[in-house]
Amino acid sequence: MFSGGPAPSANAVISAAALSMIDRGVEVLGFFHGYTNLQHYDADEHPLEADLHYRIFQQGDLRGKRNSRGILIGTSRTNPGRDIDSPADISDPTKTDRLRRIYQALIDLDVHALVSIGGDGTLRTANIFHLWQQTLPADAPRVRVIHLPKTIDNDYHGIDFTFGFFTAADVMAQEVQNMRADAHATSSYFIIETMGRQAGWLAYAVAIAGEAHLVIGVEDLLEEGDTTGVHPDTLTDRIVGLILAREETGQHDGVVVLAEGIGAHLIQRDSSDSATHPEQVSLVNLNLGKFIAEKVSEAYARQTGQPKKVRGVQLGYESRCAPPNAYDVMLGSQLGIGATQALLEHGFDGRMVSVSGQLELRYLPFEDLVDPETLATTVRLITPGSDFHRLARFLEARAEWSETFAPGRRRER
Repeated sequence: MFSGGPAPSANAVISAAALSMIDRGVEVLGFFHGYTNLQHYDADEHPLEADLHYRIFQQGDLRGKRNSRGILIGTSRTNPGRDIDSPADISDPTKTDRLRRIYQALIDLDVHALVSIGGDGTLRTANIFHLWQQTLPADAPRVRVIHLPKTIDNDYHGIDFTFGFFTAADVMAQEVQNMRADAHATSSYFIIETMGRQAGWLAYAVAIAGEAHLVIGVEDLLEEGDTTGVHPDTLTDRIVGLILAREETGQHDGVVVLAEGIGAHLIQRDSSDSATHPEQVSLVNLNLGKFIAEKVSEAYARQTGQPKKVRGVQLGYESRCAPPNAYDVMLGSQLGIGATQALLEHGFDGRMVSVSGQLELRYLPFEDLVDPETLATTVRLITPGSDFHRLARFLEARAEWSETFAPGRRRER
């Protein structure tokens, strides 16, 4: 069962897991579109039908699929655990009705284990389903649960890199290279927003591989210690400072990469901006690249009296179903094989499959990854000052405004 946004190498994961199980004599079902049909199951009113709601995989369905685009069984963002906010809710029959339907569907289909593939929300649901089964009578059958981590954002605890991350970074980095050439030809700037809801991994990778002149992620805002948010003008000043610094060396073009998640940390005063009305409005729902590009163009004109062409671009969707690169195919395949080994060799339940080093398999208990009180997962941010963080800082433009975002101050490397 695959849930959440697409990611390159999804079919490597699915086919490797299914083929390795079939080779051991296990019948494998692929459920279409995540939990969409499972959560509404009713034996009389909403039964599940083969080839309509799920597929019984045959080897011919899976051969030669590791490098293919898309997702063999589709996906959705259906979240059957959305009503569960605490461990106490797991005993609430109303809030767990969808979980009960999923369980009954799997039992009626004689399914003994569920392999869920998805992001942090899917891990949360897998854990909740695992915990809910512990409330069943001792003699009730159990469906073991194994989870495989997926997100192009790479913000997952428990694994170094998630499948699809490097392919997505590669696709977007090529677009950055194209825009670098365009910017140079037209003496302009591009402000590029990359996917990355809460962390800057993808933005940093795209900037490094695409040779951007500046990258700013959520971690760079948090590094300043401002937990209430950052005003857009502060971010604008940082970028205008870069432009002016590059112009001092005769360079009149460039590319800046911003992480999507920055939008959640940008704030502005509302229309009643005054000491007695300090309300602040989140700017999370916006086209971040275009929004900042317009502000940079306006700020540059105010400071210099000259126009500057600055364009905003969003990148992300074009990368999610791109042909996977070799590393992501190997990583995805190993995770799929890991699901088979977790179930058939180790007898695990409530584990997430991970890899480290040279694709060495690890099996992490759900309780090590999920907060026991809130049942929430936590986002893995880039550590400011870490070697990866410093790599991007070393490779970007050599002269830039101070890390404190203070306009007018330039830091020499």
